[in-house]
Amino acid sequence: MSQKQKIPHTFVIVFAIIAVAAISSWFVQGGEFERTVKVLPDGSTKNIILADSYKAVESQPQTWQIFSALFEGFVDKADIVAFILLIGGAFWILNATKAIDAAIFSFLNFTKSLEKRRLINKIGVNNIIMTLIMVLFSLFGSVFGMSEETIAFVIIFVPLSISMGYDSIVGVALCFFAAGLGFAGATLNPFTIGIAQGLSDVPLFSGIEYRFFCWVVITSLGIFFILRYASKIKKDPTKSLVYEEDKVWRDKAAEESQGIAYETPLSGWLTFGILMVIMGLFSVFHFTSTLSMGQSKLVLPVIPVLTVLFAATSIIALRKSVHFFILNIFIFTILYLIVGVMGYQWYILEIATLFFAMGISSGIAMNYSPNKITELFIAGAKDILSAALVVGLAGGIIVVLQNGKVIDPMLHSIADSMQDIGRYASLSIMYGIQTAINLIMPSGSAKAALTMPIMAPFSDLINVSRQATIMAYQFGDGFTNMITPTSAVLMGVLGVAKIPFQKWVKWVWPMILAFFILGLLLLIPTVVMDLNGF
Repeated sequence: MSQKQKIPHTFVIVFAIIAVAAISSWFVQGGEFERTVKVLPDGSTKNIILADSYKAVESQPQTWQIFSALFEGFVDKADIVAFILLIGGAFWILNATKAIDAAIFSFLNFTKSLEKRRLINKIGVNNIIMTLIMVLFSLFGSVFGMSEETIAFVIIFVPLSISMGYDSIVGVALCFFAAGLGFAGATLNPFTIGIAQGLSDVPLFSGIEYRFFCWVVITSLGIFFILRYASKIKKDPTKSLVYEEDKVWRDKAAEESQGIAYETPLSGWLTFGILMVIMGLFSVFHFTSTLSMGQSKLVLPVIPVLTVLFAATSIIALRKSVHFFILNIFIFTILYLIVGVMGYQWYILEIATLFFAMGISSGIAMNYSPNKITELFIAGAKDILSAALVVGLAGGIIVVLQNGKVIDPMLHSIADSMQDIGRYASLSIMYGIQTAINLIMPSGSAKAALTMPIMAPFSDLINVSRQATIMAYQFGDGFTNMITPTSAVLMGVLGVAKIPFQKWVKWVWPMILAFFILGLLLLIPTVVMDLNGF
């Protein structure tokens, strides 16, 4: 029997977990906490647990529900599923224009020119580039909680990584893994730190000095791991766990390296004109934007500035080739994404719409007919369908656990075990609890609403800073996002990159263990030192 036959398919693994979740509902006494609505400092509301409100309820053993879990998972994760399909279709159109290929070729030529400089060559130009990319995405994860958005970037960084002589794991690490590091070492993430501090009655985004230190340490260790792994793969690509799976990407790169006809059809200039009219109108109606970073707010004419920059760079790009104009559209799509998230609280709906518009604009600029654009979009959605399916299946795990009344009893029983032990031991157990819960509930905001109303008051009883308890939640929420099969984002990323879940786990688990231990070490100063904000 071959090794490929011995390894279960990702769908098989996830379905097995659903079955285990259903079986647990037969042996765990059902229970639930009472919940109420709390208004957070920013005006938003959250359903939170009332302390000492736990009560046993009739168990809800799950049986045939393991088969309906896929349907219910699709309903629960419909936004992520739709996002993946729209992203897949939009980027298929973008890929068909060969704009990304032109960008990769130009990028590789640029890196080769940098290698002529002695200092850069000694450090390694690829090491510098990968470090800068990872720092950027880690910063995005730390500041505004980039997570779902990384699915779109995987389509860019995996082919780039393959072209640079690495594998698809390195491509995923540059964006998804890096953003996950930033998510764990969050400084201003409103979806984790903001909600947790609001629910714990702690000043919003206080204690940022130590959090920034933690972010630097976590990100630095992550970059070290990835650069070391990338160096090993560069020397011998066959050492990659996904060497066989990456054949698809290598073949695609070989096909697309046959040559690009650089030209600019009239449709490129017409698309430019249409986009300028649209951006001009947005500039008039949104002349200034209020960008939020934690408690800091900046009122700037961001959209008019982006419009002017887009006009100038697009003219230069169009004079060279429509491929570079389409690449320019993609770059400004990312810039508008950042402005939308920080200034207008965009989420999946708006971001998916933005990428969809990018795909359509790219097809029009390339002078594709409406039928061809439609066919390309359908082909892209079809190609990425397996990623959307596994997201729905992974969502079914949480549905079964919730319907089986298993999550609240687990939280209650573990919280009871923390009585009458030392401060650091209690904090460490909180960290372990948050980590365990994250394996079945990867949503940071939902977990904050579930755990912080219990953990924060409990920390007062054991003389542990609420800020330290929030740090335990932050680390517990962040690291295992990169390994739990219940994470729709992780399963979506792996599906897009065509990396089997079991191979990803084999690669990432030693690093997750290292980061878990690092989290324990970083919690020590919150107990033994007088930190600002703690």
